[in-house]
Amino acid sequence: MALVLLVRHFGLESLTAALTRITWWQFVLVCLIHGLSMVLDTLGWRYTLLANRPPFLRLLAARCAGQAVNVVTALGGVGGEAIKAWLIRRDIPYEASVPSLILAKTAEVVGQALLLVTGILVAWATGVVGWSLIGPMCYLLVVEVIGVSGFILAQVSGGVGRVGRLLAWMGAGRGARRIDGAVRKFYRSHLRSLLLSVAFHFTSWLVGTLEVLLIVRSLQVPASLAAATVIEGLGTGVRFATFFVPASLGTLEGANAAAFAALGWGASNGLAFSLVRRGRQAVWIAIGLAVLAAMGAMRAAGKERVARAPTRAD
Repeated sequence: MALVLLVRHFGLESLTAALTRITWWQFVLVCLIHGLSMVLDTLGWRYTLLANRPPFLRLLAARCAGQAVNVVTALGGVGGEAIKAWLIRRDIPYEASVPSLILAKTAEVVGQALLLVTGILVAWATGVVGWSLIGPMCYLLVVEVIGVSGFILAQVSGGVGRVGRLLAWMGAGRGARRIDGAVRKFYRSHLRSLLLSVAFHFTSWLVGTLEVLLIVRSLQVPASLAAATVIEGLGTGVRFATFFVPASLGTLEGANAAAFAALGWGASNGLAFSLVRRGRQAVWIAIGLAVLAAMGAMRAAGKERVARAPTRAD
């Protein structure tokens, strides 16, 4: 609803004029840059798997499918994480995959918070924008720090073991205490792997600034890398604070419009920028759902072949 109101406010003609400045090859490049972010995020996830790591391409496929489910549902990321665990269940049991997903999500949100800090520091150091944008970013950082700290505290204090009932439906309920122990052991004994995971996720968020820069310049707006970093930092903070809204629809568009206005680029260009990113997002949702369908079909075909295979008794 908020997105519709924004489109009506700025006018369809002005948005169409802005969007037509972007060529097809620029949009393809935007999608490819996001693919690089997916690869880096998958590497971050891989470092939270200490043994029996599935092939990288299978992890990448599972991440694509899981992220697509995360975007289109209002489950706060839980639905997509369950999909990832389900897709690699033949390679690694839930007792190992669930802790890795919890740790990878932790590393991802820590990297997200680091990018917001980077955006605030860049805005303050370069003066590219004033307190009208830095202030809200600081408030978002407070929310993010509280949320991330609470998430980590719940893990180290045995919170995973207390959600066994929630894990039971996907087959991990019985091993909830083992999962809890595995998470806490990882924090104690594998800090280097966790830091590497954070580094990959943070780098993935930084790659997002290149995507921002490409889109904004494609809209013929004279943007700098510093300004792109501020926009991406603000966007990550808004996405974190509105995780309960599917794809942060409407809230992110409003934030981008306000950011573009504060930078003197025009709020309508901010909305056009958001729509381009939504288009890229739609492409990757389609890819993720296609991967999910294909992997599900392959699993079903494998079960059917096993069922039809003759036994020794036959």
